[in-house]
Amino acid sequence: MKLQDRQEFFARLAELNPHPTTELDYSTPFELLIAVILSAQATDVGVNKATRKLYPVANTPAAILALGEDGLKKYINTIGLFNAKAANVIATCRLLIERHGGEVPRDRESLEALPGVGRKTANVVLNTAFGEPTMAVDTHIFRVANRTGLAPGKTVRAVEDKLMKAVPREYLMDAHHWLILHGRYVCKARKPDCPQCVVRGLCRYKDKTPG
Repeated sequence: MKLQDRQEFFARLAELNPHPTTELDYSTPFELLIAVILSAQATDVGVNKATRKLYPVANTPAAILALGEDGLKKYINTIGLFNAKAANVIATCRLLIERHGGEVPRDRESLEALPGVGRKTANVVLNTAFGEPTMAVDTHIFRVANRTGLAPGKTVRAVEDKLMKAVPREYLMDAHHWLILHGRYVCKARKPDCPQCVVRGLCRYKDKTPG
């Protein structure tokens, strides 16, 4: 996709949603970190239902650590893979206290050293909590980048690297959110809503749905 088309692509998404953000509920970097860990292979809606019960009771590393693994499971057992996630959250809280004074670190290396935190989760925290221009490529972004021709790639990391170069600088801070929301609600996996898509004229997808 040419630079002019990429500029127009994001200008249209920005006009539609000038201030995009995550659909996960959070009020601190720590709450966001835990929500993103819990969101792996789960919906934001499902995570929010759990954290709305958990955070009023425990929303700091020390408070969640005090719950213990079994205590935490009672709040998150409606989320997929909750046993493994409970173990990771407890271990992460322990490391945050031991290594970072209970604060969420602002660098990628420290974030990725936390249990349950991979590159995508680190990118979400760096972008959403700390204002870093990162690209957290999930299934939605991977699909949109490939389907539209914006940044085609065979792997998540390849798409991430291409997007970091393809997205015009002025849109890089919010591009992660625009692409996720576009993939979640418009450029859906099984049946993209091409007639309602604001970037359909720029998209290279050959099998656009009619309407």
